[in-house]
Order: sequence, then structure tokens, then C-alpha cells
Amino acid sequence: MRAAIRKLGNSSGVIIPKSMLAEIGIAAGDTVDLSMEDSRIIITPQKRRPREGWAEASKAIAEAGDDALVWPEFANDEDADLTW
Repeated sequence: MRAAIRKLGNSSGVIIPKSMLAEIGIAAGDTVDLSMEDSRIIITPQKRRPREGWAEASKAIAEAGDDALVWPEFANDEDADLTW
């Protein structure tokens, strides 16, 4: 496949077809690593940590008071006595 280099402000870019992005597991807006190898530009998906950001999100939910059980009828009788 051939593609033209396009001017983007002070930089240049190439339009990458959605099917190619999907094949390597990335989408528009994702962060990638760029490198050079043998005069080639290599685009590699950044490895994601599976639970990245969960701790901060949990704290924010708790601080907002939005951490109540969704289905309180499924709680255990001793849950109120647990110490975390």
C-alpha cells in the first residue's frame, strides 16, 4: 500500500487505514512508540497495564460517596462489621 506524507502544522503525518490499526490492536487516540530501524519507521502499540488507573478511580468513587452496593440485598450479614 502506498500513502502520501501530509503536512500537519510543523510536522508531517501519514493516514493509517483503520483495518491496519485494528490488526495491531490500536485505535485512533491510542499512544504508540515510534522508533527507527534500518531506515524504517516502526510504530508499536504501547503495552498497557491491565488495571492501570483503577486505584485512582476507586479513590475518586469512594470520595464522591458513590461506592454503595448496587444490589445491597446480596450483601453478607457480617459485611458491616468488616474492617478494611
